[in-house]
Amino acid sequence: MTSAEAGARQPVRFVSGDTECAAWHYPGTNGACVIMAGGFAVPKEPATDLFARRFHDAGFSVLAFDYRGVGESGGQPRLVLPVKNQLADWEAAIAFAASLPGVDPGRLALWGFSASGGHVIRVAARHPRLAAVIAQTPNVGGPAAMRSVTSHQKPLAMLRFTGRAVADAVGALVGRRPLLVPLAGEPGAVAMLVTPDVLDGPGALDPDNRHPDWQQKVAARSALRLAFYQPGRDASRVRSPLLVLTCDQDQTAPPGPAIDAARRAPSAELVRLPGRHYAPFVEMHEQAVEAELSFLRRHLLDQLTEIATSDL
Repeated sequence: MTSAEAGARQPVRFVSGDTECAAWHYPGTNGACVIMAGGFAVPKEPATDLFARRFHDAGFSVLAFDYRGVGESGGQPRLVLPVKNQLADWEAAIAFAASLPGVDPGRLALWGFSASGGHVIRVAARHPRLAAVIAQTPNVGGPAAMRSVTSHQKPLAMLRFTGRAVADAVGALVGRRPLLVPLAGEPGAVAMLVTPDVLDGPGALDPDNRHPDWQQKVAARSALRLAFYQPGRDASRVRSPLLVLTCDQDQTAPPGPAIDAARRAPSAELVRLPGRHYAPFVEMHEQAVEAELSFLRRHLLDQLTEIATSDL
């Protein structure tokens, strides 16, 4: 961490379940707060730093957290990531953000990408008073993502992965340690994802190798469960303003289900960018940031100004 970063953010922790989640708090100046988390097993630093700094520079408070079992958060066994626990971590993060000094509880926004981009849709369906929600290259349809994976994976490797996931799930019943698989690999590898763009991840999220402790693995049982997760089905129940940002050549989180989710949500905006899954972190970063900042300003700041003006 640079000295400038150290002055801009503070380590904090909040309770979720029977342990604590670790987070960075960037105190802002405009009263609004963006709550952020990374992809399925990606710690907060490589996942959120790039966007969190830009949001904070624009005056927003930011709370960027690690899920239980990931990064600096508590929780055992490590890298076993039930979706229900991650959703509960979002609930705890929302409550904690609302209590932060200088934060207006009525102006909270969620930001997630990839698997977390799906989570924020499901969480927002339960929290209609959220001021804004951003789902960036979200995985909102597990079966569609699985079809993309299987179209690039070799049959024997898929069988080996499934066997490992089943063995991991059975082993959990008798207290065995998790069987981990890499988050990404080449076709033929026993890995969670083998789509062409998934190998862009380390270079996009950690180009300078500043996070050598990032263990790029996940419990096989958790990876298998994600294949059946479809948070896009909750889009019609999201009453908060929702920004869905997709990339046209994304093969890790195919854009079709996310586009459909945006069409079903009552107050959604859709931004389509060229590029693959991690393009918003690399060649499309400025376009993504500007779209997201514009959305946040309109829904977290401009409406407040309109209310104040109408009261004069």
